[in-house]
Amino acid sequence: MSVRFCGLELAHPVINASGTFDLLAARVAFGEPALRADFPFAAFVSKTITLEPRAGNPPPRLFEVPVGLINSIGLPNKGLEGYLAHELPGLAALLATCAVPLITNVMGSNAEEIATLLERCDEREEIAAFELNVSCPNVQTGLDIGADPSALEHVVRAVRPATRKPLIVKLTPNAADVAACAHAAEFAGADAVSLINTLRAMALDPDTRRPWLGGRTGGLSGPAIRAVALAQVAAVAARVAIPIVGMGGVQCASHARDLLDVGATLVAVGTESFRDPTTGAQIARALR
Repeated sequence: MSVRFCGLELAHPVINASGTFDLLAARVAFGEPALRADFPFAAFVSKTITLEPRAGNPPPRLFEVPVGLINSIGLPNKGLEGYLAHELPGLAALLATCAVPLITNVMGSNAEEIATLLERCDEREEIAAFELNVSCPNVQTGLDIGADPSALEHVVRAVRPATRKPLIVKLTPNAADVAACAHAAEFAGADAVSLINTLRAMALDPDTRRPWLGGRTGGLSGPAIRAVALAQVAAVAARVAIPIVGMGGVQCASHARDLLDVGATLVAVGTESFRDPTTGAQIARALR
């Protein structure tokens, strides 16, 4: 079950989707010995960090739908300096005891911000690789940076020299041609791509008939997007030669196997971990 991914030796192909598993909170809830004994992921992806601190979107932030979850969390985080000083040491110490590498997820609104994030984090030996979230709106066009192949290629090419470590580009599903975006990322120097991110969605308050979420719209995840994820991963696998991290609605080993069978190298568990934090470990065992 061991997998070699971008130079990293992983015990199995199951990792977490960024922002869906709070490792430091899990240590408090389960206890460090229990967490170490059955750590659910072969690599751990941090929540997204940005250059400056973010408070996130106003509440309410979550809306449950029959086959999924809409979130409008808004990427709250302590910013680059807060991550390096306060979160990274705790994450790294726990992951070191589990022999699990840390992948840090970063996001910026332009190439300069992203390059700064990568350069500062590249200095830290605790970080094994990076995942670049390109679902941030471009300050000039208003579109997701990752929605246009040409813009994405420009950004990835500009930031690639900022780190010597593996760079995974997390693609947005809200694009006309996701496979073309994946090819652009590969051409610009990405070591891998990950997909799919959440689909843009909205929910209405049943009484006021106005948007329920504080951010008006949010991202749909969970079983509702599994078929979309399977189609997009298959399309990307037919277009690129670099490794793929597949995700979207994975609840059990058969769902993970579907993504592996259409071309994913690794599979990420996201929303299902909110319901059962041990899902990743269960899937890894079942795949074995």
